Amino acid sequence: MPLLAVDVGNAHTVLGLIDGGAVSGDWRVATLERRTADEWAVLLRGLLGRRLADVDGIALGSTVPAVTRTAREMLARHFDAVPHVVLEPGVRTGLAMQMDNPREIGADRIANSVALVDRFGGPAIAVDFGSTATILDVVDPTGRYVGGCISAGMEISLRALGERGAQLRQVEPARPRSVIAKNTVEALQSGLLFGVAAQVEGLVARMARELGDPDDLRVVSTGYLAPLVIEECACFTDHDPWLTLKGLELVFRRNV
Repeated sequence: MPLLAVDVGNAHTVLGLIDGGAVSGDWRVATLERRTADEWAVLLRGLLGRRLADVDGIALGSTVPAVTRTAREMLARHFDAVPHVVLEPGVRTGLAMQMDNPREIGADRIANSVALVDRFGGPAIAVDFGSTATILDVVDPTGRYVGGCISAGMEISLRALGERGAQLRQVEPARPRSVIAKNTVEALQSGLLFGVAAQVEGLVARMARELGDPDDLRVVSTGYLAPLVIEECACFTDHDPWLTLKGLELVFRRNV
């Protein structure tokens, strides 16, 4: 029986039917803070249809507090008979954390790190390319989560340039013909794509040095915009588009 894993991000919410790490269906919708609990329930029923009857549990992780509260209400009102886990402080994750304040770490970062440890052990780095943020999370050789870094995401960076640059415009995040662009649109795309690729390679190299440059370091790309960047980065050893959903499934199984 599949589990419904729900990853609520700042811009998008990803839903997936997952069983043993295998995703049999997935959906992506806009994250709307004003969406009510009843509207969330209608959305789930509309997306999953008859497949909802086969779900044996729901695991939810959210980086948007307002949506977390609404989602918890939705689960209690509409799916009270379905076992569910909301990834938040106090939930068992099985993840050893070496952090100043573990309670402030986002649910997506914890889920990614749980999946990293389960699949690769350590040392490993997850690079999550979201529209709002690009996030790197690090697991040390003993399998402990030791932190990471957060930078502006590609879509939000493009939006900021289009809004603040008097002679710039909103463009699609896409690969330009070359690094040295011949027009403004491709100049924006070049700066974004190759700039992010260089940034990630540099950050991974610095993180690897702090870990002692281990030969068995795994660097895993994931996230909505990862396919745009991974071919431009030489640092990746693996790509897993469902890393966060897999982490949510693991957390659910450890609690229910």
